[in-house]
Amino acid sequence: MFDRPDFGDSALLVHIDIQHGSHKSEFPVDVQASRDEFVELANSAGLEVVDLLVGSRSRPDSRHFIGKGKLEELRFLLKQHEVDVVLFGQRLSPSQERNLESELKVRVLDRAALILDIFAQRARTFEGKLQVELAQLTHLSTRLVRGWTHLERQKGGIGLRGPGEMQLETDRRLLNERVKMLKQRLSKVRKQREQGRSQRTKSGIATVALVGYTNAGKSTLFNRMTLEKVYAADQLFATLDPTLRRLTLAGGTAAVLADTVGFISDLPHQLVEAFLSTLTETREAQLLLHVIDVSDDLKDQRIADVDEVLGSIGADAVPQLIVYNKIDRTSFEARIDRTDTGEPIAVWVSAVTGDGIELLLDAVTERVSKHRTIGWLKLTPAQGKIRAQLFNASAVLEERTENDGGSLLHVDMDTIDFAKMEREHEISDQFTPDSPKLAASGRA
Repeated sequence: MFDRPDFGDSALLVHIDIQHGSHKSEFPVDVQASRDEFVELANSAGLEVVDLLVGSRSRPDSRHFIGKGKLEELRFLLKQHEVDVVLFGQRLSPSQERNLESELKVRVLDRAALILDIFAQRARTFEGKLQVELAQLTHLSTRLVRGWTHLERQKGGIGLRGPGEMQLETDRRLLNERVKMLKQRLSKVRKQREQGRSQRTKSGIATVALVGYTNAGKSTLFNRMTLEKVYAADQLFATLDPTLRRLTLAGGTAAVLADTVGFISDLPHQLVEAFLSTLTETREAQLLLHVIDVSDDLKDQRIADVDEVLGSIGADAVPQLIVYNKIDRTSFEARIDRTDTGEPIAVWVSAVTGDGIELLLDAVTERVSKHRTIGWLKLTPAQGKIRAQLFNASAVLEERTENDGGSLLHVDMDTIDFAKMEREHEISDQFTPDSPKLAASGRA
């Protein structure tokens, strides 16, 4: 075996369009757009793309993925350019990667490994780093034989390996032990997240999660809505670690806005599995803001890709509010689209210019308030226990002291929880609900 170089800065890209015969998809693959996205992925990884080899096949070659002719073209290009790695825009089997490296004498990676590398660069939090390492090791476990064939002979070792254990077996055992340890650590982090979600649920605070295809403008929109300054860039997977911030809606209604990792077509299943604890914020949310780049010609395909990932993590049943972003690049104007019953279903905005953001906040307020009871509750001085219960649940938006020593509370609670309190304390005649329009506009 040759010595494989470390992952470098220059790359030769190979993108082969696999034509699946008579199979017809609802969204035919745009080959050029797929190639452009592949190049953008390489650029997002910080690589210098020196050349792009393209082609098409009816099905992949079992040994090298590409045919003999393309393999010779690839050899010729490698003689022309000094590159550190060859990247394939499709998934390669472990044997295909191994055979290509043996033929080309350069490191070969597929699209899944490229995405994993981008995630490894972007991870900042302890949880994010654990998740990325778990995904990388899971991906590596099927490719462990690559590069170790020269060590596949029996060896003995004191305290390191059993009698006759091969180097490959040792590496596989150590890898499995590391994977087990990472899963244990992530389990602890998951419990901490569950505690946070449980506390928000008890407080009646709704979670609103931003989802969408990568580079749809979610982080820029997050900054506009929360007046924060989280990292946002015009590149794929600019956001990896989830960010949660308190969002005060019209009428004083509180919510938590979560900015999540962007999705992409053919997302490696190792990432979906490793990031389940992070994606749980999406699955447990009361409302999803599905952000769509309205200027993207492939937006219908992007929507389908996002919905597919949401289905794979069990979040397809969470209500969605569509957010058509980047109207500044089009002739569209800011507006709210509603159903026949008046419920907001889509908002047209520009996160860059801020156009339509107030409309979006109003639409979110209406959707979040749909299953909440908001209004004024008048309590007597003897009903201090109810007052304390409301404050403990973080359900009081405003309090006014009456002349008789009682309290007038502006409350915001989950409808089911408030109904239980009404039955328990018989206070239905003391409550005056806000009208839906007043609640959404913030007027008492």
